[in-house]
Amino acid sequence: MDVLVLGGTSFVGRAIVEDLAARGHAPTLFTRGKTNPGLFPDLPRRTGDRATGDYASLEDGRWDAVVDVSGYVPRHVAQAMLAMADRPHHRAHRYLFISTGSVYDRFGASPSGMDEDSPRLEPYRDSEEITGETYGRLKVACEDDLLARLGDRATIVRPGIVAGPHDTTDRFTYWVRRASRGGRVAVPGRLEQPVQVVDSRDLARLVTVLLEHDHPGTYNAVGPAAPVDLRSLVATCAEAAGTEVELVEVAQELGGDGFPLVLGDPTWDPFFRRSAARAYEAGMPRTPLLQTARDVLAWDRGRGLPPLVAGWTEEEEAAVLAQVPGA
Repeated sequence: MDVLVLGGTSFVGRAIVEDLAARGHAPTLFTRGKTNPGLFPDLPRRTGDRATGDYASLEDGRWDAVVDVSGYVPRHVAQAMLAMADRPHHRAHRYLFISTGSVYDRFGASPSGMDEDSPRLEPYRDSEEITGETYGRLKVACEDDLLARLGDRATIVRPGIVAGPHDTTDRFTYWVRRASRGGRVAVPGRLEQPVQVVDSRDLARLVTVLLEHDHPGTYNAVGPAAPVDLRSLVATCAEAAGTEVELVEVAQELGGDGFPLVLGDPTWDPFFRRSAARAYEAGMPRTPLLQTARDVLAWDRGRGLPPLVAGWTEEEEAAVLAQVPGA
């Protein structure tokens, strides 16, 4: 199967390309050539820029499917569909769009969680500025446009928090590295808060099998297979490292906004209780969280433990713990 991957050198795109190639398919990368330009040197590559609408490199060629990893605003999807799905001389039969779990409306969700039919946010088309307020709504507009134009030739995958080697967000990596140091661990939030992370390789395999079986529809790509909370997630990370930890619950405001995997407002909890039943039925694997943590730890150590882009430094956490009696 010949597959064009739009954004094939990002963290998620990389996992998808690797899985497609491992299963014997032929991925072609469409990128700007700026992110990880040396990655996949033996694979065919088309250079363009979605920000400026430059798809000229796709004027020739034909693929069985398109995987859109880098579509964030409706114009991206509209232009890619025009370039790839609407021209008979190089038509791509299936268009698989990587959306996000942020399309869901938490105020319309059941406290027990969400499935693919749960209420979404209102679509947003007033600008292309991507913020915390507009990100999910822009993706809703992308989904709507894709389905309106392609119908059953469209497939939508809504990942949750993606974890694994090569993650550039460090949201899961922070807890793996912190747990590997052992000792008292400051947690700025509720230890019983639900958490969902999906292994990047499980997400990638879901994409591959959906293409192999030509499946339409929408799928939540979330994990792990068994529900976990912050307490058990950090404990699993410690088990992966062979360390002992003692969790110290501290005030959420000490972590600030956006602390890795911490939901300060309980009304967000349904976002970490999404159903993956449809994805599992389609063939998404269930990598144990312990294995994901071990692989992330090995990768993190292999890259030399650089400063993380998320969470506290050791000094910052020590200052927080110093405010806790007995810590």
